[in-house]
Amino acid sequence: MASRGGPRAAGTDGSDFQHRERVASHYQMSVTLKSEIKKLIYTHVVIWLLLLAQMVVGHLKLLPHDRVAMPYQWEYPYLLSILPSLLGLLSFPRNNISYLVLSMISTGLFSIAPLIYGAMEMFPMAQQLYRHGKAYRFIFGFSAVSVMYLVVVVAAQVHGWQLYYSKKLLDSWFTSTQEKKKK
Repeated sequence: MASRGGPRAAGTDGSDFQHRERVASHYQMSVTLKSEIKKLIYTHVVIWLLLLAQMVVGHLKLLPHDRVAMPYQWEYPYLLSILPSLLGLLSFPRNNISYLVLSMISTGLFSIAPLIYGAMEMFPMAQQLYRHGKAYRFIFGFSAVSVMYLVVVVAAQVHGWQLYYSKKLLDSWFTSTQEKKKK
């Protein structure tokens, strides 16, 4: 090894210590997973804002009901799904495990559960649309049940991937915690 301004040690050119300059894999994994989760959270925020806009337009009667239908019952509890996303974002700066765990649990409660309820609530209307071709609610000319089922499918995928990546991130953080305890 060489000192800052002095001669190098005999028999080395200084490149034999480059292996120490690599970033540990669990730190690389943490950065990658945080990035993916942030993308999913931003996608969730877009879905959330669209549902909020539909609710505001429906309740304030800014457009006629044949243009934008009144919201289904599952949409109201789904508005709470922004809380798990905020907890997830708060867990990132200091790798706060407890916030991430709370985010994962509340994602199931405030995001996944309303989506399941929504799929069950809208099923009779979807069945009627499929069998008889009759739709009673519309969103900009499309049957509301079709549009909302599309929202449910996309939101379920977003939250599913968010939970998957959060679990992997949690595992990554536990790996780094275990390695610190070994030292």
